[in-house]
Amino acid sequence: MASDVYLSETIKIGNQIALECPSPKTNFAVVFEDDGETGYFYGLNLENKEQPILDALHIYNVKDILDKDISVNVAIVWTDDGLKACLQINRFPHAIFDFESREAFCRTNFPPPDRRFTNSHKWSDKALELFK
Repeated sequence: MASDVYLSETIKIGNQIALECPSPKTNFAVVFEDDGETGYFYGLNLENKEQPILDALHIYNVKDILDKDISVNVAIVWTDDGLKACLQINRFPHAIFDFESREAFCRTNFPPPDRRFTNSHKWSDKALELFK
């Protein structure tokens, strides 16, 4: 399935930032957040006003990043159907939400998944095929 970059931002890891990127066609959205200590990628259902967060994917611990002084590019890619989102840092995929199949993938496989959304966060390179 074809895909496009819908958000691209240069950041420094460890500087607090929240980047929200709604789906181009659905009521889903994703948010990348660096709170100064960790980086997380959240999947949201914007129809649920009381609790829009469906699941959260751990991306990094700031203390473990060696080159914190170097700026990085954070990009969010959505498939054309607006049902799949990928978080890239310096063009390298770190996490994917597949809202259609109710799957979430991240390279750290942490935290335990919210079982109301999915059963696993285990990374699979096959998920990258969703964006080709």
